[in-house]
Amino acid sequence: MSHATIEILDAGLEEVRRSPQNNGVLEMIVRRPRMDIREVVEDAELSQDLGLVGDSWKSRATPRWTPHPDTQLTIMNSRAAALVAQDKDRWPLAGDQLYIDLDLSVANLPPGTRLSLGSAIIEVTAPPHRGCSKFAARFGEVATKFVNSAVGRELNLRGINARVAQPGRIRVGDIATQLT
Repeated sequence: MSHATIEILDAGLEEVRRSPQNNGVLEMIVRRPRMDIREVVEDAELSQDLGLVGDSWKSRATPRWTPHPDTQLTIMNSRAAALVAQDKDRWPLAGDQLYIDLDLSVANLPPGTRLSLGSAIIEVTAPPHRGCSKFAARFGEVATKFVNSAVGRELNLRGINARVAQPGRIRVGDIATQLT
């Protein structure tokens, strides 16, 4: 599959900007049980210790990297995922766990914002989430530069990090509602 051009990405930006500021729909849940393996699931458990249960976030520890609680979950705006991936079957390649139709901009969801999702509560955290070499390999250099641009960072087009504040179950179709 060919990658989106800058013209396609620029043209789709207004659709991403139309994402709801609150009460966004959880469109996709993806577990990453091992490196480069993705499992799209309809429902999942969120744990304060493990993040998304069945995901490899905690088990990927290496001598150079220790899992940080502020990066338990990665969330991508589903409209941004649709724009860069060009096909819903390719969304999981981004490597995020939750794809929500929600305005993830810094202005709308600053660090510390809590969202109820299913019976869980998640909290937006400060570490930035940026496009990397894996993202570039999967979606192209143009898409990577686009999500990492000034506008891309302002809107958090590559996504945001979060942690589990209250464990619970989530399922596709759940509504993400701002609590704080």
